[in-house]
Amino acid sequence: LCYVATDAALSAPVLEQCLHDANDNSFNAITVDSDTSTNDSVFLMASGTAANRHITDPRDPALNDFITALEAVMRDLAIQIVRDGEGATKLVTIDVTGANNKVAARQIGLAIGNSPLVKTAISGEDPNWGRIIMGIGKSGETIDFKKLKIKLGDFIVAENGKIADSYNEQKLKDYMKWDSVMIEINLKLGNDAFECYTCDFTHDYIDINADYRN
Repeated sequence: LCYVATDAALSAPVLEQCLHDANDNSFNAITVDSDTSTNDSVFLMASGTAANRHITDPRDPALNDFITALEAVMRDLAIQIVRDGEGATKLVTIDVTGANNKVAARQIGLAIGNSPLVKTAISGEDPNWGRIIMGIGKSGETIDFKKLKIKLGDFIVAENGKIADSYNEQKLKDYMKWDSVMIEINLKLGNDAFECYTCDFTHDYIDINADYRN
């Protein structure tokens, strides 16, 4: 449950549109284990006690600073949920670029983020980029693997349909020990992108979810 409050004087339709837009790249861009609850909710409330002119049009330029601040707050809160995932030890950011459209980028990002094989490899600090390829493949999106570029942190692991010439297993293993891991996927097919956030799967995840009623 997430509650965001502001003293800005904003109408209900404005709040609804602002929340919808900010949610797309925050709470709708995170996953712990792909499961959701009927209680999962995000609320945006305005007291109207601020001295600003009452805004009733979601396209009003006066909203620009508010929208920027709202997006930053919601993204921070959403990432906190991932960091606090059951048994999580690592935050994983998956940045998909070069897609034909945002829907495809989202599908690929979340396919990787929801993969138990990817998440357990990250928990084991194993730079198994084959599992990332698997996640891309199971997304169902059309991909040209000869154009694909994959990075872990600053390290290129695969490009142009094969393992990167600069691939260094030991450096990658050292990087995977960090508590924040970045996976970058460049599809080189278009100009759309999507960034999502997930966490690793540890033994604690199983313990928490197997024993919670005992």
